[in-house]
Amino acid sequence: MHEKPVTCPVEDFDVLLINGSSHRAGNTGVMSDIAEEVLRERNISYRRFNLNEYSIDHCWCCYAVRAQSCDYPCRNKDDDMHVFHEMLTKTKAVIIASPINWNSMSARLKTFLDRTTCMQNLYHLKKPGLTHGKVVGILVCGHEDGGITTAMNIFLNFQQLGYILAPFGIGYRTHGAEYSSNEDREFFNTDELFRAHTRGVVNNVIEMMNLNVEKEIRDRITPVSE
Repeated sequence: MHEKPVTCPVEDFDVLLINGSSHRAGNTGVMSDIAEEVLRERNISYRRFNLNEYSIDHCWCCYAVRAQSCDYPCRNKDDDMHVFHEMLTKTKAVIIASPINWNSMSARLKTFLDRTTCMQNLYHLKKPGLTHGKVVGILVCGHEDGGITTAMNIFLNFQQLGYILAPFGIGYRTHGAEYSSNEDREFFNTDELFRAHTRGVVNNVIEMMNLNVEKEIRDRITPVSE
């Protein structure tokens, strides 16, 4: 088990890998394991975090009270999210892995993404952004349909933070409602397409990140954020 972060890791790293499932070693965990394989093979510095191991409170919705109250750093400093905020600002790329829960991302991941509102709101407050030009890749798996809907819901959040989706940067795979969920584990552990798509997305994130796009275009981007 990863230790609960109290401060941001001392050593810088390039890729933040997030397993958004409530199950550390479930099907989304398998997807995250495959992602780690590629990152290690390519000698990319990274850290993996399973969200179910950390304390992340619901967003306080400060923006609904007063726009200026929703600012970075987040007003809630009592949980672990401030550490993830800092890692988002320091890393070059993020890879998000999520299960499909009721045709969308996990509630745990939704809470995590809601808590990035303080970073997205910097653009509304006419303050310098911290994440535009960075790269994101999205991995989704589940029992039934909803893969692309889940992926696009995740991407919308990162798009509003100024992230660039890697080419072919979304990979999703479902088993199918006609099968028992008891068979999902074997399917995701042995399905070659599941493995190939996951490896492809991670490779594409790495290639995009290595172009140093953030450095090249950061000062030329015009924020358009809702």
